[in-house]
Amino acid sequence: MFGSIRKKFGLKFSLNDPRWGRGSQDNDNKEPRQTGRPNDGPPDLDQLWRDFNQRINRLLRGKGGGGTGGGSGNEGDDDARGAGISAGVAGAVIVFLWLVSGFFIIQEGQTGIVLTFGKYSHSAQPGFNWRWPYPIQTQETVNLSQVRTVEVGYRSNVRNKLARESLMLTDDENIIDIQFAVQYRLKDASAWVFNNRDQEETVKQVAETAIREVVGKSKMDFVLYEGREKVAFDTSALMQQILDRYATGVLVANVTMQAVQPPEQVQAAFDDAVKAGQDRERQKNEGQAYANDVIPKARGAASRLMQESEGYRARVVANAEGEAARFNKVLVEYQRAPGVMRDRLYIEAMQQIFASTTKIMVDTKSNNSMIYLPLDKLIAQTAAEAAAGVAPPPTTPASSALEASVNEGKPDRNRERSMRDRESR
Repeated sequence: MFGSIRKKFGLKFSLNDPRWGRGSQDNDNKEPRQTGRPNDGPPDLDQLWRDFNQRINRLLRGKGGGGTGGGSGNEGDDDARGAGISAGVAGAVIVFLWLVSGFFIIQEGQTGIVLTFGKYSHSAQPGFNWRWPYPIQTQETVNLSQVRTVEVGYRSNVRNKLARESLMLTDDENIIDIQFAVQYRLKDASAWVFNNRDQEETVKQVAETAIREVVGKSKMDFVLYEGREKVAFDTSALMQQILDRYATGVLVANVTMQAVQPPEQVQAAFDDAVKAGQDRERQKNEGQAYANDVIPKARGAASRLMQESEGYRARVVANAEGEAARFNKVLVEYQRAPGVMRDRLYIEAMQQIFASTTKIMVDTKSNNSMIYLPLDKLIAQTAAEAAAGVAPPPTTPASSALEASVNEGKPDRNRERSMRDRESR
């Protein structure tokens, strides 16, 4: 490399040559220039710069212009022109590098904010972009895809509580301890950079304000138990409204409830109250279960009694109506044949009486002796034989004689039997 430079500019010694700092000789055998430094000292940079400019001027002018053997005045003009050209080239290089410094790259998921003298100019999309270099324009890169998190009531761990942030007052005038986290993204980079002085602190204060408003409108039991998800949802919606109103460029992604509990100072008393409430609910459930068991049975029994009474009433009314209709018919027949109806009524009355009697005493008029008929035993024997499938015993002559004597002693019964047979036919 140095050899090529030496050949190009006509240098006849290398950097390690001891003649460095003692001047140089051209092709016209000019007197060597003294650098004013001792022979063993470092090279004179000013002299080297002048020699470099002279070589460049000679290359630019060519060989046929003004010659190289002029006096000292021409040499000074050449140095001045060479210095001007070198300054122009250096200035061009500096301007080129300055313009090149305006190129910048924006990654995917990010956006660039270009500022002109500190004022917002435009937003740069992901990719290769260019702006006017510093100090005319500057850019600031904002990550829009990053999910940011702000913590309220604790820091890094729920055990590291901050009482001034976590203690809140509910609608029923109870104090509750809440720790939650808010996850959010950016939807407007310019609003995030220019409309907020301290962005994360702003989001944290908005989150604390929103949850205090939601909790202040809710009961303590609702926040502690069944209302956690609703409190988180309402807090997220209220935060988004406030952030949009302030044009912060923030999009709330999620609100996560980390811990919801009473203050530590009253935790034991609150646990006792919760246990008492649970015992109350248990007893209420047991009483309700007993009521669910007894009340349907009582209602069933009452319904059964009502139905039985209705049936009894219907039966009595129907029997009474039937008896009345029967009496009317019997009255008509009695008016037609009073004697016959009297006998018939007598027979029916005796039939009803004997139907419920198991023993009968028969009085004969001939010898005034009583005949005992064990109807209960006869009925039981007949029922046993019918159950066993045995035919009734045949009629013996003695029984036939007994029946004949009874019939002779009771002519009225023979007449009643004949009348009964006639009615049955």
